[in-house]
Amino acid sequence: MDNVIDELVWRGLVKENTEGLSELVANEKITLYNGFDPTGDSLHIGHLVPLMALARFQRFGHTPIALAGGGTGMIGDPSGKSAERQLLDVAQIEENVAKIKLQLAHLLDFDAKHNAALLVNNVDWLGKLSTFDFLREVGKHFTINYMLAKDSVKNRLTRDQGISYTEFSYMLLQSYDFLHLYDTYGCKVQAGGSDQWGNITAGIELIRRVRGVSAQAIAYPLITRSDGSKFGKTADGESVWLDSKKTSPYRFYQFWYNTDDSDVVNYLKYFTWLNRKEINDLEQSVIHHPENRMAQIALASEMTLMIHGETGLQSAQQASDVLFGGSLDGLSVSDIEDIFADVPKTEFSRALFASDGPSMGDLLVESGLCASKSEARRLTDSGGITVNNERCNDIRQPVGTDLLIGGKFLILRKGKKNFHLVRVLD
Repeated sequence: MDNVIDELVWRGLVKENTEGLSELVANEKITLYNGFDPTGDSLHIGHLVPLMALARFQRFGHTPIALAGGGTGMIGDPSGKSAERQLLDVAQIEENVAKIKLQLAHLLDFDAKHNAALLVNNVDWLGKLSTFDFLREVGKHFTINYMLAKDSVKNRLTRDQGISYTEFSYMLLQSYDFLHLYDTYGCKVQAGGSDQWGNITAGIELIRRVRGVSAQAIAYPLITRSDGSKFGKTADGESVWLDSKKTSPYRFYQFWYNTDDSDVVNYLKYFTWLNRKEINDLEQSVIHHPENRMAQIALASEMTLMIHGETGLQSAQQASDVLFGGSLDGLSVSDIEDIFADVPKTEFSRALFASDGPSMGDLLVESGLCASKSEARRLTDSGGITVNNERCNDIRQPVGTDLLIGGKFLILRKGKKNFHLVRVLD
């Protein structure tokens, strides 16, 4: 496609936009920005829609600005919040921004020759803005009636907690961000989630009043699963982070692989670089051969490669293959803990494995994987028992410490899917 707006529309990523946006983007290379919250030291996958959109604009020749809300993060955005959040200090936010920039580099090109992406922190200008100047330059352009009409404010006023004056001011501070970026970088477009639309249009209004020009905006839909549940969390309610220390490449891969058939095509459009033909082909595979999960494999592979690189993808794929009998070679203790975090476990003392150790039959029964030695013998004789993904041929086989992975784990399996993790305690 020749126009990034057409691309975003096809991908289902335009929820709101100003009337003049398409014409502006068609006629010139623009600078646009999207803010993100640096109150944590990692982004999560909920940030990917706006950040991927910035990357799409960049690939069409436009200049993206990622704005870290270091200043506004110290205030707190009331949009979508039921209560005021804890405020962070400057040092903590600066440390978070430094870590997040490394993640942004997976999506945005900060070294492009003509339209290099920029990372700015609004504490750099908001921190220098006096209350007196703020009231003169920004506050006088907004009526209380205008601010109360915005959903981000109106929704909070109906709750018992109310809204503090600090958070009430957030809209004006974000408006000033847009004005500052317009004056400094010629930024004419603000982007964000649809829950930010009220704040975004307030910035447009400020630029119109102060500079007499028409700025533009685009808002992306808030992503939910087909059943209406919130996107971006695991079944246990944990956020899926871009930092591999918070969410391993394996768990990251598994999150995308476990996408429901009813969501996977939309996710391929929202989050990957795959083109229309590639996605249409994968959609046909969902319709005609859903059991092959080709669309889910493509989604998981594309996302893991983008965020964790080739090494991260290979480790995630190997870890996933382990569940289907793949090799355990090269996997660390932490890998084993991650892969088998949700399977039944039994803990034994290391003393049990001294000398020759227990017999395999005893271990199968003591772990509860087999109800009796006769069941263990029958399954072993038919090839239905594996130890560390290797077939067990004799229940009389002693299990010594030499079989323990990392000196700590033993992986038992009955049949194709019944895993049991033996953990050895010192």
